Amino acid sequence: MEQSGAGRRERPKAREPAARLEKAKQRSAQQELKQRQRAEIYALNRVMTELEQQQFDSFCKQMQASGE
Repeated sequence: MEQSGAGRRERPKAREPAARLEKAKQRSAQQELKQRQRAEIYALNRVMTELEQQQFDSFCKQMQASGE
C-alpha cells in the first residue's frame, strides 16, 4: 500500500515542471501584454495632448481675430 501511495505522490511532481513552465509562459505573456498596452496608452495620450494643444491654439487665434 505504501508503494502505491508513493507512486501517486510522484505523479504530481512530474507534472510540476510542466505546470511551472506553463505558469511562467502565462506570466510572461501577461507581462508582454501589459507592456504593449502601456505603450499604446502613452502613445494615445501623446496624440490626444497634441490634438488638444492644436485645438487650443486654434481657439486662441479665433479669439484674437474676433477681438481685433
